[in-house]
Amino acid sequence: MGGPVSTGSPCARLVVVGNGMAGMRTVEEVLKLAPDLYDITVFGAEPHGNYNRVLLSPLLAGDKALDEIMLHPRAWYDQHGVTLHAGDPVLRIDRKRRVVVSASGLEAPYDRLLLATGSTPFMLPVPGAELEGVVGFRDLHDVDTMLAAARQGGRAVVIGGGLLGLEAGHALQRRGMDVTVVHVASSLMNQQLDGEAGRLLKESLERAGLRILLDAQTTAILGEGMAAAVQFADGAELAADLVVMAAGVRPNVALARAAGLHCERAIVVDDTLQTYDPRIYAVGECVQHRRATFGLVAPVWEQARVCAAHLAGAGHRRYVQAATATKLKVTGIDLYSAGDIAGRAGSEELVLRDRRAGVYKRLVLDGARLSGAVLVGDVADGPWYFDLIQRGADVSAFREQLLFGRALCVQAA
Repeated sequence: MGGPVSTGSPCARLVVVGNGMAGMRTVEEVLKLAPDLYDITVFGAEPHGNYNRVLLSPLLAGDKALDEIMLHPRAWYDQHGVTLHAGDPVLRIDRKRRVVVSASGLEAPYDRLLLATGSTPFMLPVPGAELEGVVGFRDLHDVDTMLAAARQGGRAVVIGGGLLGLEAGHALQRRGMDVTVVHVASSLMNQQLDGEAGRLLKESLERAGLRILLDAQTTAILGEGMAAAVQFADGAELAADLVVMAAGVRPNVALARAAGLHCERAIVVDDTLQTYDPRIYAVGECVQHRRATFGLVAPVWEQARVCAAHLAGAGHRRYVQAATATKLKVTGIDLYSAGDIAGRAGSEELVLRDRRAGVYKRLVLDGARLSGAVLVGDVADGPWYFDLIQRGADVSAFREQLLFGRALCVQAA
């Protein structure tokens, strides 16, 4: 399916909706494969070039400067003949006429359309969520809002004990705020860590001065015009000058849905990243492939590579989902999580605990193969475990040594 379109003109027109990491990585790959095939036009909602969203936390913490996280400054677009409409989001897709219409009224015709609309922060639908001082953690504007609040000092409440929430809490604490992270589940990072690893993480964060509230269901943000407190289901209240919602994201599918594209949780694509309309592709956090959605960089980079091949007419690649890994370093504690950490019926667990050293390892085995790994404290062998998971390697020859790392396993094998 797919491939370039013959239009009679020297170049077909590729329009990209979304100037983020997924869309621009795909553009980079297209330019490598077929630099003269398309006239490329990019529309972005934000008023600047493309930046590394993964580095917003170091930017917030003061470890990175803005120019260090820019991936494609404006000059890059000029150098590569790409037309950028920054700060002018696309509001409508007219599939019959094959044009997109932006907020400024600009109409851009396309032969191929790439949707890379990403995701939006999930703002809890509670009273007070619209108050000033309540912010998501998704873009540069959010970082600016948080930095302005941090300059005033005071108390910050971060709603969400996942990866993003913990990074936001840690960064705001480093900026001088008194920070409490509240999480609706009974352990931190419950999507990536098991209960024991979550408990070790909580202890480490608390030693570093971060306050953690678990099993805390937010029911309202209180305040007159400005956030002043967070209220919970048990009636308790927590004073707050800044409330950061980091309770997950939702695929941004409104534009695609309004255009009549097939959407479920996200924009449904096939193995070539093509939507149900053969002229329209989609990549990144806005897509759903074989019922899965995506939030990590590795699968998005692979989607960009596959999608670009088809846009460039070299359509022999197929997107195949692979196990993913999460690495986190917060306040000196190293974490690594890979594969299926929950396990399934019949799977076995190998566990190592060394409380004095602050080390915890849990490996999930499915027969003779490693299917998941959670590491706390000692994560040096994380990439090796991840490689075993990805390859579906037979580990039976060194099963007894597996917990103790690669060096011993290589000897045993």
